[in-house]
Amino acid sequence: MFFYLSKIFWFFAQPLNFAILLLAFGLAASFFGRRRLLRTASLLAFLILALAAWTSLGAVLLTPLEERYPRPALPDEVAGIVVLGGGFEGAINLARGGYELNSGGDRFVETAVLSRRYPQAKVVVSGGTGTLVLDGEGDADTAPRLLEALGVSRDRLVLENRSRNTYENALYSRQLVSPRPGETWLLVTSAFHMPRSMALFAKAEFAVVPWPVDYRTSGQEGIGLFTDNPADSLQNTTIALREWAGLLAYWLSGRIDEPFPGP
Repeated sequence: MFFYLSKIFWFFAQPLNFAILLLAFGLAASFFGRRRLLRTASLLAFLILALAAWTSLGAVLLTPLEERYPRPALPDEVAGIVVLGGGFEGAINLARGGYELNSGGDRFVETAVLSRRYPQAKVVVSGGTGTLVLDGEGDADTAPRLLEALGVSRDRLVLENRSRNTYENALYSRQLVSPRPGETWLLVTSAFHMPRSMALFAKAEFAVVPWPVDYRTSGQEGIGLFTDNPADSLQNTTIALREWAGLLAYWLSGRIDEPFPGP
């Protein structure tokens, strides 16, 4: 139920969809002569899109998430590497059978690099299909094609393709590998996603070392206008709001112990 409610909520809450719904509401109100509602809805829609696309709001919201878990020094030995899904174009890969990467593809590039550095380490790819209506191939089903092409042997891969969200990533990954006390496992995911991921893996009693990738900010952005192209600014705002909302929802539901987990 949590999975479905979170997907439905976010469909309506993300900035672009919310602005479109406000405009639709305003148009509907105009048909009934409610011009004041039309003006109000239109103004709110404009403010949402302007803040999301024309300002550095997204970067400002992302920075504390990305800075929460700095990348540590490389361990001497690593038993395994866990990479969370979210780096592939699932619908395209399902249709074409390739391994097209999206903006989160750094997760799998870095995993391939780490796999070469630690040739004895297992590589866990955790990620099924996390959408409600769109068809797509899960990242754990796509990843072997890319990782093998980059020199990672198939017998090192542990594929977890059931998970639909980060909670299930942690739960199912631990069930698959049963990590032993004293082992070092690296967790590879986007830097903005690391606080929630680390908290959920801790809750699942799977001790991991954070290895953040896919940074979306320099960490030096301040409040400003037209600091990036509008499409990237809108995407950053959307990602940041989704991650903060996810942290709040997981905390309120008891899945993590604090609203902003840290080291």
